[in-house]
Amino acid sequence: MRRDLCDGVGVARLLNATLVLPKFEVAAYWNESSGFADVFDVDYFIQQMTGFIKVVKELPPEISSKEPFHVDCSKRKGQYDYVESVLPALLEHRYISLTPAMSQRRDRYPQYAKASLCQACYNALRLTRSLEKKSSELLEAIPKPFLSLHLRFEPDMVAYSQCKYEGLSTASMQAIEAARVDRKPWTGEVARIWRKRGKCPLTPNETALILQALSIPTNTNIYLAAGDGLMEIEGLTSIYTNVVTKSALLTGEDFTSMHGNTKAALDYYVSINSDSYMATYFGNMDKMVAAMRAYKGFYKTLFLSRRAFAEFTYHGLKGEKLMQPLWKAHTDDFVMGRGSALPDCFCEFKL
Repeated sequence: MRRDLCDGVGVARLLNATLVLPKFEVAAYWNESSGFADVFDVDYFIQQMTGFIKVVKELPPEISSKEPFHVDCSKRKGQYDYVESVLPALLEHRYISLTPAMSQRRDRYPQYAKASLCQACYNALRLTRSLEKKSSELLEAIPKPFLSLHLRFEPDMVAYSQCKYEGLSTASMQAIEAARVDRKPWTGEVARIWRKRGKCPLTPNETALILQALSIPTNTNIYLAAGDGLMEIEGLTSIYTNVVTKSALLTGEDFTSMHGNTKAALDYYVSINSDSYMATYFGNMDKMVAAMRAYKGFYKTLFLSRRAFAEFTYHGLKGEKLMQPLWKAHTDDFVMGRGSALPDCFCEFKL
């Protein structure tokens, strides 16, 4: 959401258009029905964007009863020009909604559009006062120093990846199958290539193994930045015993009644302000957290390599024979700046 909103600001500036505060998608799976104002400080956002783009809370009466003309840019490949392709629709219909072009290179934006996008990402999007207070309480409650670990092994994530796993519990397999719908797992050579390309989420057990290979002590305080649907968590907690979660630290009614987006905001806040941040995937949250940590000068940020793990295990490496190559692969990635926001973090991890 945060990424799409920042993209929306950039596109609005490109088109010299007014941005209407977005409505969030309702998702029953994540207990989700929150709105923009439940997560972000609306008045602060509007005030901070003054001089960059115009933002309104609601549509003017003359067009509020109309459905927006939808422009789907998501499947466009290569360099995509919003001014050339979308501006005519905006001028004709006055009110449009966009599915952004995922292939659009933001570094090709003119300077004024880049400035607007960055203003939104790094300055204008502030959590509501109540949510920021709750996030601060959570941060204070976590034993220090600590590593924030964003672990992605939920049923929908695994189903979306189309990866097949051996040795999971019956409950996990049933949850994954229920989430698959028509996304059947790859088989044979395609499955092997898919995994070696790093497309398969790491299990908690695989994550623990990589952390050990990186010489992260097993008594490290770890904050688990993850949703409630995480599977096979015992694979991590049986090795790393000082793992804490937001649901264990915040047990009040005001926490249990929170929606998915507001709970994710807690993870985002804690992850940005953690002593170290590691991610088992390279998703939207990971990119936003890494960027914000770099912006704030917090450099201990690392993305665990699914490609390296798949490559080495495919060749039958286990135990100590697996640990050394994993260490070298992550060190090489780190030195080259491929596995972190900035090349200056996990090698200096200290407790």
